[in-house]
Amino acid sequence: MRLAAGPWSLELAPERGASLTLLQHRGRDLLAAQGAFWMLPWCNRLDGGRFPWNGKTYDLPVNEAAGNALHGLGRDAPWTVEQALDQDAVLVQSLSRPPFHYAARLQVTLGEAGLAMALSLRNMGAEPCPMGLGWHPWFARPAGCSVHLRTGSAFRTDARSLPVEAFSTPGLDGGESEWLGIDRHFAGWTGEAALRRPDLSLHLAAEGDWAGNLQFFAPEDRPVICLEPVSHVPDVINRPHFAALGSMRVLEPGEAMAGRLVLTVRG
Repeated sequence: MRLAAGPWSLELAPERGASLTLLQHRGRDLLAAQGAFWMLPWCNRLDGGRFPWNGKTYDLPVNEAAGNALHGLGRDAPWTVEQALDQDAVLVQSLSRPPFHYAARLQVTLGEAGLAMALSLRNMGAEPCPMGLGWHPWFARPAGCSVHLRTGSAFRTDARSLPVEAFSTPGLDGGESEWLGIDRHFAGWTGEAALRRPDLSLHLAAEGDWAGNLQFFAPEDRPVICLEPVSHVPDVINRPHFAALGSMRVLEPGEAMAGRLVLTVRG
């Protein structure tokens, strides 16, 4: 699927988890070759794939060499196109994998001013269930980038990238010497972030369940950077002592959670 409006164009792959395979502004690539995908019904990692809930422990697919269940279930299943216009698309996905029974709805809208994406996640099961959702973009990172985001806390992690300790931090405000090589979860995020490249400045503004937590990843071996709005701390279902900094939402039957993200470019 291809959408276009003014200086913007993007491509979506419904059969590949509704991932974004291309995002351009005035012909300049904003995403690296890895594209961007959705995380649901949890974000980031689950230790050993374990999900304890309501007196049971569910085993979810371990898909990381470190022994974690990574990035949810939604990206591995196709989505159905409900609406497809030149500048607007709506895709839906339903999935049942205990304890999760959900219906997701994604709306992607391009306009002259930017890209808006809204994702909702509804509990279709007969019992309450904790859920979460997020967006995982692989932004292109040419030399000379800087990152600007304000937060209240961040996490130190163990060798398997699972959170072990929270500490206070104002966020990030500078070039590669400040953040290159880190993989870090931030809590108390203001919901706004900027990636400033030599040729443009990309701004993210998150609302709803995405407005408080952000996963940041800037590997040294690839020219990419991930600014991931998420709804909860990684593995928080197994680490309830971190719940005050971003818990999963316990959704009653029929209840939904939602996040909205707007991307704009200056320059």
